Formats: sequence, structure tokens, C-alpha cells
Amino acid sequence: MASTPKPRLSDPMEVEEPRQRVFSAYTLPLIGFVIIAIALGVGLTLNPKEIPSALIGQKISQFSLPPVQGRTLGLSDDVLIGEVSLVNVFASWCLACRQEHPLLMRLAKRNIVPIHGLNYKDRPEDAEKWLNDWGDPYTRTGADRKGRVAIDWGVYGVPETFIIDKKGQIAYKHIGPISREILDKKLLPFVSRLQKKNIRQGKGAGHD
Repeated sequence: MASTPKPRLSDPMEVEEPRQRVFSAYTLPLIGFVIIAIALGVGLTLNPKEIPSALIGQKISQFSLPPVQGRTLGLSDDVLIGEVSLVNVFASWCLACRQEHPLLMRLAKRNIVPIHGLNYKDRPEDAEKWLNDWGDPYTRTGADRKGRVAIDWGVYGVPETFIIDKKGQIAYKHIGPISREILDKKLLPFVSRLQKKNIRQGKGAGHD
């Protein structure tokens, strides 16, 4: 009488190996997805207007730009040394520039701080018409037609506004249009602190 064949016992190692392959096939992509999701979540919480510039505290590079058509005073690095000033990057084709321009006009009338304009990739006649139509709040303007100076300054887009200290260093950068709140609570207080610092240093220089 033929004997009944005994059932073959599964080798634990043979069972474990397929399980490991299934674990790897599903778990690794899941871990990758979680990492990407976390990275995106953190990125969405960042305000692009508050991303610090790598050039903060550094002296601006040497440049010399002619004035916007119809203006007489150009803009260069040497004229930004000696006093605290604002440099506003603008363009006639920039819709957001129209949003902040009335604030710049009112600020210029208050004579708190010199405002200089860096005209970014604009046609000369368009830039001239813009300032003639909307008003000119700038002490000096620089026609950066090819955008090279703006690139050196780390400009992301238009408008942007920089605070320059008396040493010709970038002390603060604001990305996007200026609002009344940003002007009153951030830019002007920052300018005031730098100006007071300059006064204290000037008084200290006169003593032994």
C-alpha cells in the first residue's frame, strides 16, 4: 500500500522573504511621500515677503546707472554712502507698483528719508511717462534696463524696497508692494533706529 506523502512544511525563511519584499515595496514610497508632504507643508507656512536676503549686512556692489529719461540725477553705489536711504525697485509695467506708489509720494513729502528709484527692465519712454503721470517721489533714479544691477541686489520681482545704511550696506529688504501697515510698523521704525544710531556715533566721534 502506497504511503500518503507528508505535507511539506514551509520554511520560515521562505515566508519571511516575500513579506520583506512587500514591506519594502509599499513602505519606502510611503516614507518618501510623508517627507515630501512635510516639506511642502513647511514651505507653505513661509511668507515670501519675510524671507531674509543673503545680502543683508553686505555692502552693495559697485554700479552706475543713468537717470530715468527726463530726470537729471542717476544712481550709483557711491551716492548711497553717508546717509540712510530707501531704494525702491519699480517699473511702469508693474501693476503692484501702482498700489504702493501713493504711499511713496506721501513719504517723500514728509522728507523723513531719501527715496531712490531703481527702474527695472523698462522702456525709457514708459518709465518717463509713469513718473510724469503718477508723480516722482525719488531723489535719484537709475535706469536698470537690462536688470543686471537688480540681479546683483538679489531682486526676486517688482516691486521691492531696500533700506541702505550710511555705510552703503543693505540693512533691510521688503519683497512686494508696501502697505501703510508695513511702512509704519516695519520700514519707518527700522529707518529711525538706523538714523538714531548714526547720530549717537557722530556724537561719540567728537570725544576723546
